[in-house]
Amino acid sequence: MTDLEVVARGLAGGERSFEQLRCHPRLPLVACSDSERPAVHIWDCGAGQLRELGSVGFTSNAYGDARGWERAGRTPAVAWHPDQPLLVVAGEDGLRQWTPAGVSEPEGVPAFAFYRCLAFSPDGQTLWGSPSFREGGGGWESSDVLDLAAGTIGAGPRWDTGVAEHPGGGLVATLSSDQGATHCLFARVDQGSAPAVMRPLRRALILDCDGYETPLFSADGRHLAVRGNAYDNSVEVFEFPSLRRVLTTTLGDPSPGYPYPQEWLDQMRAWSRHNIAFGARPGALWIATPTGALVEVDLEIRQAVEHDVLPGSRLSALAATATGELLVAGSEGELVLLSVLSGSTRSCTANSDTSRAAAAAFLETTAEVPDDGDDLETHLVLTDGTRTWEADDLATTTAAGSTDPTWLQLQAAINAARVQCE
Repeated sequence: MTDLEVVARGLAGGERSFEQLRCHPRLPLVACSDSERPAVHIWDCGAGQLRELGSVGFTSNAYGDARGWERAGRTPAVAWHPDQPLLVVAGEDGLRQWTPAGVSEPEGVPAFAFYRCLAFSPDGQTLWGSPSFREGGGGWESSDVLDLAAGTIGAGPRWDTGVAEHPGGGLVATLSSDQGATHCLFARVDQGSAPAVMRPLRRALILDCDGYETPLFSADGRHLAVRGNAYDNSVEVFEFPSLRRVLTTTLGDPSPGYPYPQEWLDQMRAWSRHNIAFGARPGALWIATPTGALVEVDLEIRQAVEHDVLPGSRLSALAATATGELLVAGSEGELVLLSVLSGSTRSCTANSDTSRAAAAAFLETTAEVPDDGDDLETHLVLTDGTRTWEADDLATTTAAGSTDPTWLQLQAAINAARVQCE
């Protein structure tokens, strides 16, 4: 286990606190989503300091009592350019971009588009947006591929929630969500081609229900974490490239079933949905808690230890910087930069070699979904981290127990009803 040292402290002005932290993948910059209104604040977290650089806001109307889908529908989506100090933000008034020179409307993209999810391609030449705003795009049924240099918009595959780039390169993970089940899809990305398009692969994870956050890869590319579930505060971690599940836990009490008691709803709201991060140390997952503590989980030896960071303040967001430091936001507007002082570490070169090998190994075990594969699910080989199903398996299974995931019980019931009707 490790020791933590406070490197710097900051304080959001006024009544603000931050509910999500998105660190730049290579530069000491972080985008902080305002908890009170549709706005994003950009901070510098380099040189042992925390300093606010600017903000991107859309309306003066606060969130107020808006919750659930109403709140999510007003929350801005953000995407960092992989190399440049450039942040694109999608909000109620369309698209904006922040650079150190100020805020402007990005060129070559439809300013009216309120994308709920944004991501840059790994080479930074293409912006991916979901749901689609192009004519005939079908909304959530597809996505937009925006060639920033040419100013053109093309078609992309269906995805939602966010896109995570594997540190080994050439591979990304995203989600395709539905109420019954969510697919964590992996896609190959051709480097250097413009526009860059996600090409879905056959191997995929299947997660119960919906309501998940963007997948998260560890720095060495050997683990993938998924936070969420609309009915539980769940965290699941999978080995990569095997996709074997090595951790599943519920933060707080599990869902009691509908109608939900008020105490359980209050507990759900107390836990941040953006409260996990991988630091520089391989095999360690960090979880921020409502009590002001960070829980360090060693995935190799299955042990956990608590570190008091902001006692008495609910931790509202957690992220890891490009250099492996931890950035924590508190419910009273605090922003704290933490350095990991001890514990097993690996050099950047070792992490890079390991991650490239993991990405290559995964790509060798799967293939791209055919370009004419309109029905994606018929091509997927799915795993929940324990069992694996070919598409034909799920089309014919009629048996599922009460301990099986909800999606499998529903699939078995539908298949059984179909058999009776034949």
